[in-house]
Amino acid sequence: MAAIQEGILLGMGNPLLDISARCDAEILNEYGLEPDNAILAEDKHLPLYQKLAEMSSVEFVPGGATLNTMRVGQWLFQKANIFSYFGSIGDDGYSKILKEKASVTGVNFQPQVNAEHPTGTCACVITSEGKNRSLVANLAAANHFTPAHFDIAENWAIVEKAQYYYIGGFFLTVSPDSILKVAEHACNNNKMLMMNLSAPFICEFFTDPLMKCIPYIDILFGNETEAAAFSKKQNFGTDDVKSIALKISQMEKKNGDRPRMAVITQGDQPTVIAHDGHVTEYPTMTLDSSKIVDTNGAGDAFVGGFLSQLVVGKGV
Repeated sequence: MAAIQEGILLGMGNPLLDISARCDAEILNEYGLEPDNAILAEDKHLPLYQKLAEMSSVEFVPGGATLNTMRVGQWLFQKANIFSYFGSIGDDGYSKILKEKASVTGVNFQPQVNAEHPTGTCACVITSEGKNRSLVANLAAANHFTPAHFDIAENWAIVEKAQYYYIGGFFLTVSPDSILKVAEHACNNNKMLMMNLSAPFICEFFTDPLMKCIPYIDILFGNETEAAAFSKKQNFGTDDVKSIALKISQMEKKNGDRPRMAVITQGDQPTVIAHDGHVTEYPTMTLDSSKIVDTNGAGDAFVGGFLSQLVVGKGV
């Protein structure tokens, strides 16, 4: 790995401290949650964070979908500063944990610090013996990232150095202007921009900022639930994952020299990839259910592995 360029990929997202605990399924009904879904916190969800924090099974894990992906991808290199990461945090104890844990895996974490708001948290409700997870994000400081972060010369130098950019769909709820600034830079310099649909609610309720980004996206990731939500919102007229992936890959694109790739995961079912008019299914390696700790971050880890090989020139 000695030849890999430092700073070759920049990720942007919402850094959150995950408060994760194994729970009985009844807690989902208590707080109006669904298994394997992700939502933004409302007032009714706020007591959930303290409830999880007091459970004997609780774990505090640095998270936010994009930071998960950066940490996994970076860890695979066993060489620091290959992946960089931008996001907004508070100036508190949770922010110190996030920065420390990110640095342990070698991610070059250069946050925008907002002292007026606490560091964001995510309640991770693990049910069904680890098979399902429901995520409730209280963005707090993460909700206040601004393009002003790019005005700092050292930060824009990180943008310019990168050849690949990965942005979680959740960031569309925070700073679409920041995404478009990086997207324009990527397009104008023939660099690769990648995004993730991240959750059905992004497709359903943040359609306008998502669709402004779509023409710039070279690779779009998602799972079967997110793909179905995207298809419904875009009136594709199909629930077939392969058809949806193909339609996504063929949507308008600014850089026509590089066809878009759509990568749709389906849990233990084959991963579907549509690219340049072709759809291919890749079988997953099945894992005995007794070996599953929990599924939180599984999709993020998949993308981290994918990106770690993409940036060194490996084929699909």
